[in-house]
Amino acid sequence: MPNEAAALAFAERGVRVGAVRPAPSVHGVGDHGFVPRLLDLARERGVSAYVGDGANRRPAVHRLDAARLYRLALESAPAGSRLHGVDDEGVPFRDIAAAIGRHLNLPVTAVPAAEAGAHFGRLGGLVGRDIPASSALTRKLLDRRPEQRGLFADLDEGHYFGRGAARV
Repeated sequence: MPNEAAALAFAERGVRVGAVRPAPSVHGVGDHGFVPRLLDLARERGVSAYVGDGANRRPAVHRLDAARLYRLALESAPAGSRLHGVDDEGVPFRDIAAAIGRHLNLPVTAVPAAEAGAHFGRLGGLVGRDIPASSALTRKLLDRRPEQRGLFADLDEGHYFGRGAARV
């Protein structure tokens, strides 16, 4: 990341700077990103889909755990740190699609990679990617542990589907 490298170069000049990389899927009450878009697509298309065999992994982090990581980075991360905000490290995309299908009472189906753009629209180039990520080094450095529920527990909470208590 060119901007990240430029920012981290300031650490060499005594500026306390670091980089936080949240997971591509940041979930929780108030989420307006990846998961809600998948829900909208499933409702529009009448199926909850994944690309290919769906084994590609999507790391995820609860938004409150991500916020806590930013706070910890400001308070105690060494200058020049590269921190990863990942709690669910390797969630297979087909499992996300299955959870959405179960909650929306929709069939779950595979979409060939060549048709991902047609089915998922602007997300087509992203949903089939395997994005392995770990926060093991960040957890060790900052003694950080997830405090919030994981992606599937969050989906089961119901707020994404208009059910359940809207907890923050």
